[in-house]
Amino acid sequence: MFNRGKRAGKWNAAAVIVLVLFVIGLIVGLRDNLLQLLLPIVILGGIFLLYKYPPSFLGGARGGRKHAHVTQSRPSATKPKSSRPRSKNVPFRVIEGGKDDDDLPKYH
Repeated sequence: MFNRGKRAGKWNAAAVIVLVLFVIGLIVGLRDNLLQLLLPIVILGGIFLLYKYPPSFLGGARGGRKHAHVTQSRPSATKPKSSRPRSKNVPFRVIEGGKDDDDLPKYH
């Protein structure tokens, strides 16, 4: 499914060690104290759900906030156009510097 190049499907030793230690820690943690592992999972899950589906009273950007409909008094096609353009079409020109850089070091 994913193109990983020449190393497709190979596990390096560090990844295997970390995965084995994670599984061992999860099993020991579940056996010794279920609440200690369950509490952070519930808190992080609640934060994720609030982020994904914000409640309507917070006014989230996903439909919780309603905008008032504003109508214009005159259509934008009848607006008077300004008589002069906003900017002039001036070609770029190079302004030579007046400082002599030969006696200064490049890095100071």
